[in-house]
Amino acid sequence: MKPAPFTHHRPETVDDALERLEELEDAELLAGNQSLGIVMANRLATPDHLVDLNGVDELEFIDVDDDAVRIGSMTRHRTIERSDRLAECMPLLPEAAGQIAGPSVRNQGTLGGSIGEADPAGNYPAALAALEGTIHLRSSDGTRDVPVDEYFIAYMFTDLREEELIESVSIPTEPFPSERTGMTFLELKRAAQTFPTVSAATSIRVDDPTADEPIVEDARIAMANAADIPLRVEDAEAHVEGTALSAEALEAVVETVASAVTPESEMHADREYKEEVAGEFAKRSLETSYERAAETEI
Repeated sequence: MKPAPFTHHRPETVDDALERLEELEDAELLAGNQSLGIVMANRLATPDHLVDLNGVDELEFIDVDDDAVRIGSMTRHRTIERSDRLAECMPLLPEAAGQIAGPSVRNQGTLGGSIGEADPAGNYPAALAALEGTIHLRSSDGTRDVPVDEYFIAYMFTDLREEELIESVSIPTEPFPSERTGMTFLELKRAAQTFPTVSAATSIRVDDPTADEPIVEDARIAMANAADIPLRVEDAEAHVEGTALSAEALEAVVETVASAVTPESEMHADREYKEEVAGEFAKRSLETSYERAAETEI
C-alpha cells in the first residue's frame, strides 16, 4: 500500500513552518519520518499536506550553559548519542539515544519527532521524565513552556496543540552536578530494531562520592512501556534517598515499582511479567547510577 496523495512543503525557517501549519487545512509536521511515513503508507493517516521540518536548521542544536541543557527538536538521535558535551553533564540522554533502534533510524530520527509521537515505550519521554525536563512549544502567537509531567497526557496523546510545533527541550543542570551524579538508561529488548519491553531511566546524586558509603541525596526513577505515559515513580525514589543504597531499600524499590506500573500485555510479555521486569530493571538501573555517582561498586 502507498500513502494517499499529499502536497509536500519544505520551509526553511520556524516562522515559515508555523505560517504554513496555520494556513493549510489538514496538515501534519514531518520530522525524521521514522514513524509518520509508515503510518501514512498503511493509510492510517492521510494528511493533505506535509510540512517538512528537515530544512529548518535553527531547530537543530545542543546548547549547554551553567543553568541548563537545551536541545533543538530537529537534533538527530545520532548527534545526541555522540555529543561529548552531553556525555559530561547529562549522560542519560546520549545513553538513551544510543539504544534507539539501529544506526539508520538514529541517523535520521529526531528528538522532537520522538516526543511528538509520545509512544510510552520511547526512550526520550522516560529520560526527560526522570530529568524533570521542560518542553518548549511555539506557535504564531508565541511560545509556551510545558513541564514533561504535564505534556504527556495519555497513550500517544500530548498537550501539543494543532498550531504548535516543538521548538526544543531543556533540563536544569543544578540538580545534577557531574562530579557526584550518576545516570543510567537500561532497557529490555528482544531485538535491536524493536521497542523495549520495559525500560528504566534513573539518576542518583550522592553527598560525597569519595566516602566509603556515599549517601543518596536525590534519586529519580522513570519507567518506559510500563504505563500509558512515561511513569515517574516518586514513591520508589523515597526508599533510597537518605540511604547508602542498601539492599533493603532496593528491595522496597522493586516492590513499589512493580505495584506502580500498569503495563499492557504484549505477544512476548504479559502484564505480570512486565511488572516483575519493571521492578528488577529499576533496581539494576539504580545500582549502576549509584556506582557511577559514588565511584564504587555495590
